[in-house]
Amino acid sequence: MTERKTGDGRVVVSGRKKMTPSEAFVETLVANGVTDIFGIMGSAFMDAMDIFAPAGIRLVPVVHEQGAGHMADGYARVSGRHGVVIGQNGPGISNCVTAIAAAYWAHSPVVIVTPEAGTMGTGLGGFQEANQLPMFQEFTKYQGHVNNPKRMAEYTGRCFDRAHSELGPTQLNIPRDFFYGEIEAEIPEPARLDRGPGGERSLDEAAALLATAEFPVIISGGGVVMADGVEECKALAERLGAPVVNSYLHNDSFPASHPQWCGPLGYQGSKAAMKLISQADVVIALGSRLGPFGTLPQHGMDYWPKDAKIIQIDADHKMLGLVKKITVGICGDAKDAAVALTRRLADRTLACDSTKDARAAKIKAEKDAWEAELDAWTHETDPFSLDMIAEQEGEEGNWLHPREVLRELEKAMPPRVMVSTDIGNINSVANSYLRFEEPRSFFAPMSFGNCGYALPTIIGAKAAAPDRPAISYAGDGAWGMSMGEIMTAVRHDIPVTAVVFHNRQWGAEKKNQVDFYNRRFVAGELESESFAGIAKAMGAEGVVVEKLDEVGPALQRAVDAQMNEGKTTVIEIMCTRELGDPFRRDALSKPVRFLEKYKDYV
Repeated sequence: MTERKTGDGRVVVSGRKKMTPSEAFVETLVANGVTDIFGIMGSAFMDAMDIFAPAGIRLVPVVHEQGAGHMADGYARVSGRHGVVIGQNGPGISNCVTAIAAAYWAHSPVVIVTPEAGTMGTGLGGFQEANQLPMFQEFTKYQGHVNNPKRMAEYTGRCFDRAHSELGPTQLNIPRDFFYGEIEAEIPEPARLDRGPGGERSLDEAAALLATAEFPVIISGGGVVMADGVEECKALAERLGAPVVNSYLHNDSFPASHPQWCGPLGYQGSKAAMKLISQADVVIALGSRLGPFGTLPQHGMDYWPKDAKIIQIDADHKMLGLVKKITVGICGDAKDAAVALTRRLADRTLACDSTKDARAAKIKAEKDAWEAELDAWTHETDPFSLDMIAEQEGEEGNWLHPREVLRELEKAMPPRVMVSTDIGNINSVANSYLRFEEPRSFFAPMSFGNCGYALPTIIGAKAAAPDRPAISYAGDGAWGMSMGEIMTAVRHDIPVTAVVFHNRQWGAEKKNQVDFYNRRFVAGELESESFAGIAKAMGAEGVVVEKLDEVGPALQRAVDAQMNEGKTTVIEIMCTRELGDPFRRDALSKPVRFLEKYKDYV
């Protein structure tokens, strides 16, 4: 039999051969470098699952299929390879929808394999029957439905190719009876797109515009990470002497130690970044769609430069000019485009050349001022937070200020760390404190904003990069949605460190009830037992932290246990009920009541 080797040394049959559809499916997975799949076993794909092991594929069983989808997302974002998730037809697949939506907005090359009810029972309302393609149509770049067993390898290969070329999830839908039978098939070789830097004309226009810029600013977006283009972004920034700001929740898109790094834009981002971009006359959005949530006013500043000319570079032409009016749009790879622009500027005299030193001093001054403000910002000072701090001083136990905790965690971060954050008030405040030196290090639920994201995502990231420390952040509300996946980490030796901020409330939504509903709290309180105790019951280590000077050492001990002993640890930090700024002040309006019975509810 003719064979060919994959990049990881495994063997795939070559040429047209007799095989079963299950073999065609599994051989195509091998051809695409798949070594790990996340999901829960099911009869719908058991014939294929039976040969995962001899193919060199590990199925990581999870507690809940949403967790499997998030693990595939984290795996893809760290490795740059496909993340794969699979489940039983019907409920196992419907459980994945939220996770695939989050992966869609993170542009992760996740392939969800959705076995469905057999073709002879379709439409009869049989056991676990569901129309699975419409479930994912809003959150996938491509949906492949195997309409004949002979096309198994074709559709499987196409889903993997399109996940990479389209930079997002794809769905492979397979009627469960189509895994069986005898076919002749050829396993397709993976196709990988060479995007290039963009059109010559648009690159020339951008270079000409940059040559006239007096205060250029670069936004380094997720596309820089996906293109492995951080070094090329650095070279362009250094040629221009430009401050570099991270796009929202892409804090790993530029090294924090670089003198031109200024921190992230968007919710709870860096004031230094916002003040500097507000002065820009030309903005280079490198690998960023300029999403609306990432450019909203923050810290009382409407910082987006209204008169600046915008050069937007994105691999997806549909993103160019979609959110912000742009001057030049470049459809190209962020890395290649940065190289092309740097070459065009190399031997030119630029308007900003003579002000490099002055701008460097301005960058440093703004960053120093922001760091000093963060050091002094020990707690929130709005009336509600001050009331909560005073109230909790009379309670039993010791309660820590979230901002002080986040600063201590920042200081204790190990080299090469990977961090995932959930959605919520404290997690969002963490945006001010999370800094990274290398890409593929920071993972958040992006625009979809779903709870229950952080823990399973960091488990997937750890599976892809076992040599790197892996830490998740979650508030107690979001933690309740995903904490069962601690059992996955323990059962399958994928050690992680989970930090849980225990403040006994749904903080983000409760903040809206403070600002708009006169502190009328409905369903916002979350009293619960010890999360550290629950972690121990699941086989992990559990640590409760109630003193500020214990925060950093607790994290360091947990990471040491993770890296050297293979242990998963949950660090439960007891926090005050103070609350940071809301996500969006423009998202709600002051209530108006017309009926007499509701007249006091304003």
